[in-house]
Amino acid sequence: MAATHPTRVAADIAESAARVGRLESRSAAQQIDHWARLGRNISMHQTAARRRVEAALVGELALTELTAEERLVVHAELDVAVAEAAQAGSFGEVLAGEGIATVALDADGNLVAYGPDGTSEPVVANSPARSANGA
Repeated sequence: MAATHPTRVAADIAESAARVGRLESRSAAQQIDHWARLGRNISMHQTAARRRVEAALVGELALTELTAEERLVVHAELDVAVAEAAQAGSFGEVLAGEGIATVALDADGNLVAYGPDGTSEPVVANSPARSANGA
């Protein structure tokens, strides 16, 4: 067996690996290793289909021009990119810096409107809509 190196993975990846690993008779670490090897092999093959997927990812090819399998790969790549971007920072802070109000769930699951000035208020059904500047 190859030498291993301790590493950290996102909690959602570890939880998914444990769940899927049980179904595949693998430990969570073995499942993560399986996914990593699979992803590496897919990423390393520069086939025509892979070039088409990459072209779609950068907007040079319409999704409608792809096969169903190629679209599946594009969606998986986009899902990973969005998840990584979401972990990298706070979109609320970025938008507030641009003067844009946002709405999000608080720790208790309540919908809250956050103004760019740092104010917040619960969103109540049938309340007047807030404008983009938080007023």
